[in-house]
Amino acid sequence: MTTDFRELQKKNKRTTRWLLFASFFLVFFVSFLAGLALTGFLGIGIFALLFSGALTFFQYRKSSTLALRATGAIPADPDKYAQLHNLVEEMALASGLPKPDVYIVNDPAPNAFATGKDPENAAVAATTGLLEKMDRNELQGVIAHEMAHIRNYDIRVMTVATATAGAVAIIADLFWRITFWGAITGGGRRRSNNQGGGPQAIIILFAFIFVTVLAPIAAGLLKAAVSRSREELADATAVELTRNPSGIRMALEKLDRDVTVVKKTSHATSHLWIESPDDHVKGHKGKKMNDMFNTHPPLSERIDLLRKMEGLPPYQG
Repeated sequence: MTTDFRELQKKNKRTTRWLLFASFFLVFFVSFLAGLALTGFLGIGIFALLFSGALTFFQYRKSSTLALRATGAIPADPDKYAQLHNLVEEMALASGLPKPDVYIVNDPAPNAFATGKDPENAAVAATTGLLEKMDRNELQGVIAHEMAHIRNYDIRVMTVATATAGAVAIIADLFWRITFWGAITGGGRRRSNNQGGGPQAIIILFAFIFVTVLAPIAAGLLKAAVSRSREELADATAVELTRNPSGIRMALEKLDRDVTVVKKTSHATSHLWIESPDDHVKGHKGKKMNDMFNTHPPLSERIDLLRKMEGLPPYQG
């Protein structure tokens, strides 16, 4: 069992560097292509490098706060949610980390997520539905899963993925608006100045397709790849922290049977949750095209891995 955990950790760490590089390169390339299409000046690459770095850094610094705000998370009262605070502190001690900030999301759907830049600046949020529907053993498994994301620095990589998707969305929106209004107010003038504008027109067309269509798709695929590679590792690490495979396994089985969906969520934050809200919204199970964009492996696969650790038959849910 321990060997499986270590193998998953090694595989996870090997993918981290190229995913982070790919994230920055995507933002840089989108910035450069948009700038080249709008100005026709190759030197725009220097500006694109600085702009993409600044934008990604800003998104990275603010994404955790934005995630908590977007999900409607509020600080969990230590008296009212004493059990939640106790379990978070217990799992923090087990993982050797400082206790993260604890938040609550007033929503009947059972779910939870972790966010932050590093273990010293992290937060764990749980829905009221999770607290109501899970027993202590199952809730401990869920909290251990979220602490695993913090310990494995998944929160940092997922924050970068969120920042990348946000930065690409901002650039695509700006480019579309500038191109649209430029076509209305000065498109004819530009074409005449370029004597037909052949090469420039081709660059603009290619940039428009790439920046507004292909780049957001690439950002979505990148975010999905980042998240999928880390969910099973977090499940395995939760078992390591609790020394109890049944807790997280029974919690996932209960999540799989529950059909309620978190109300206040979006594609930008769906990859943070222990169960992606998109799974129920899209009803994508078994659809290969949608599977490419799934930020989580199917719950049944995660459950089967845990059941195998316990020597139980495959999940029949």
